[in-house]
Amino acid sequence: MTQRAPAQTWTIGKVLEWATSDFRARGLPNPRLDADVLLAFALGETRVKLVIDRDRPLDAEDLARFRELVKRRRSHEPVAYLVGAREFYGRSFRVDSRVLVPRPDTEALVDASLARTAHVSMSLRALDLCTGSGCVGITLARERPTSRVHATDTSEPALALARENALRLGAYNVSFALADLFAALDPVRSRFDLVVANPPYIPSAEIEGLAPDVRDHEPRAAIDGGHDGFDLIRKIVEDAPRFLRPDGTLALEVGAGQARETARLLSTRGFGAVAATRDYAGIERVVAGRWPR
Repeated sequence: MTQRAPAQTWTIGKVLEWATSDFRARGLPNPRLDADVLLAFALGETRVKLVIDRDRPLDAEDLARFRELVKRRRSHEPVAYLVGAREFYGRSFRVDSRVLVPRPDTEALVDASLARTAHVSMSLRALDLCTGSGCVGITLARERPTSRVHATDTSEPALALARENALRLGAYNVSFALADLFAALDPVRSRFDLVVANPPYIPSAEIEGLAPDVRDHEPRAAIDGGHDGFDLIRKIVEDAPRFLRPDGTLALEVGAGQARETARLLSTRGFGAVAATRDYAGIERVVAGRWPR
């Protein structure tokens, strides 16, 4: 009688090695990090706990949950969508396919906005255009609790998620409206110390060359900036002065290589003190200017 070989015991360590190897073979950029994050999520544990419990065997339910996540990641679905959250400026924002995944680069937009409005820190009135998950507007509201922030987006599903994030994070000084940029605002009654935006800025022809995570899964409307990437940037620069208080600031996130042209647009429109801020990678990521008194 032939004896069956004992079934392999899948421990945390073995599962991580398998998933890392699988992701690496498929060309995913951060194979070990992805494996760690997804397994921690599947088990409801921290990544530190995975190290401590490396030899712990996994049961069938644990393995099934993890394999489903691995299957979805193989198709380049963003890890943030798989776990339903992404950290931004030290806070956890819920994200899914309704919104663009918040990037560390965009934290430079918050930094520049806070620095530029330090003189009105206790009474800041800000407008966040193209709010998406709400990460920028909500962060400004939480960093400046006495401020009032209004946020707009053209996507009702995105706004629903942004409202949820605001409630979860205690940003009760943020309001939201379904609108195309400034369309829902009255320029006579709606004046702001700060207009901030992370608009779509990828040229249309370049989208097919983006990483599959972005190209195939993130909302096209949140990344497609038109033929040269400046469609919404131009509109915002043109219209923002009607909604800015004297000495108010316009701050825009832009793509790599777009800062010089964006600065020219602001200067031509009449903004002063135009300057660029670099992100963590040293790229000129934010361009801001001040509307004169």
